[in-house]
Amino acid sequence: MPFCPMEGWSLHYEVDGKADAPALILSNSLAADVSMWDAQVRHWAKRFRVVRYDQRGHGSSGAPLGDYSIDALGLDVVALMDHLGIDRADWCGISMGGMTGLWLAAHAPERMRRLVVANTAAQMPPRELWDERIANARALGMEALASPTVERWFPAEFRAREPGTVARIRRVVAATPVDGYAGCCAAIRDLDLRGDLGPIRHPVLVIVGDRDASTPPAAGEFIRSNIPGARLARLDAAHLSSVERPEEFADLVENFLRSD
Repeated sequence: MPFCPMEGWSLHYEVDGKADAPALILSNSLAADVSMWDAQVRHWAKRFRVVRYDQRGHGSSGAPLGDYSIDALGLDVVALMDHLGIDRADWCGISMGGMTGLWLAAHAPERMRRLVVANTAAQMPPRELWDERIANARALGMEALASPTVERWFPAEFRAREPGTVARIRRVVAATPVDGYAGCCAAIRDLDLRGDLGPIRHPVLVIVGDRDASTPPAAGEFIRSNIPGARLARLDAAHLSSVERPEEFADLVENFLRSD
């Protein structure tokens, strides 16, 4: 299992595809891990060097103590790219992964080419919601948060139709380290990228889920309208659109990354 050494902890990553292919970095949502991209990796690896990693505090990555920040999450990616010898990369991130990509486009623009940001937002108030989630995770543990989380992420009909997929995602949520979940909740709580969007000059595709209650379509439309030239695509999905609509999501991303 490969790791990128950080300061006192390690960042887990996986690489698929040819070493000389263009790099595509995938970034997971809060309380998920690299497995959320399983349905797309085989498809994208035919054309790209696909690098997926567990955000700090998630999956097999270390979970340093304390509040995290969007700056820290972005700098983790810069360190990973340096570790792998990647000068520039395309990006696909969902939810927290989309936020990380927007930070990189604004603060490390020379490292990014094209970006897909899905089911995400530039700011996610109220602060009290995130403080409550942190408190609940520390008091009750992640097992208690797992079922309510997947119920927010997936519509009832999808949960009934794909119980195996939902159970797999639920296990990932329940296994997320409390310190990592709490640290990333703090990063999202303190997030405000609204002023960073205007200077972004990369080609950007914003994917929204029409039934996403966590990051509603209006949040994606705000990002699209504030990044010059950004495009918007809609899926009939809730929050984890890449899991709920895997083939449509894969096609949207690849078509955008291959477009002129």
